[in-house]
Amino acid sequence: MLLEICASSYQSAINAQNAGAHRIELCSELAVGGITPSYGLIKKVIENLSIPVHVLIRPRSGNFTYSEEEFEIIKTDIKLCKELGCHGIVSGVLKADNTVDVIRTQELIELSKPLSFTFHRAFDWIENSLEAVEQLVIIGANRILTSGKELKAEEGIQLLQNLAKKTQNKLLILPGGGINKENALLFKNKGFQEIHCSASKIEHLKDEGKIPMNSSTFFNENSIVHSDYDKIKNIVDLIRS
Repeated sequence: MLLEICASSYQSAINAQNAGAHRIELCSELAVGGITPSYGLIKKVIENLSIPVHVLIRPRSGNFTYSEEEFEIIKTDIKLCKELGCHGIVSGVLKADNTVDVIRTQELIELSKPLSFTFHRAFDWIENSLEAVEQLVIIGANRILTSGKELKAEEGIQLLQNLAKKTQNKLLILPGGGINKENALLFKNKGFQEIHCSASKIEHLKDEGKIPMNSSTFFNENSIVHSDYDKIKNIVDLIRS
């Protein structure tokens, strides 16, 4: 069985390789489900790791339905990852009703070639999972990262097995979500070829800043935060007077 580690820092990537992981999915900001890592991080990891590096391409947190501009950013990042020598792309697009945006996702799959393409955990927002699997097989995705639509993949094991059966080996189902040393063998025994986890350890800093740099306001998947034109204009008008 292959172990993919979700690494959100250079140290995490190095630790994954040194501990014997077979592949990493490189991202940033695990707290929001992962977003596209920086150019510098991608370059550094690819230069220093010998195991395959798949890169998450997600331009922001929140939902998986993107504007034309955001979609162009996704495509630019995929091209950049190919130039840097990464081994796979992890991405995908949903429509506003949380069904697979087949046209856009297929465009990303074609752009990613010859790299492997994983449809990420946006899959767990889709109501009709079996229909979505069929669509992703047809448009050429290589794998789906999913928890089986549960908080933990162990709880979604029945759906994961149904999905794997549905693909008839035309696409890999990659279980991810709450996988650890206590339950990893469950997935191996059920016949899955790969598993995904972060295997994270929280290290508390001794000298934390007294002013918090995060905001609970932004940690809401039902919201998209952006700078507001009117608010900016009001401030600009104020300071110009």
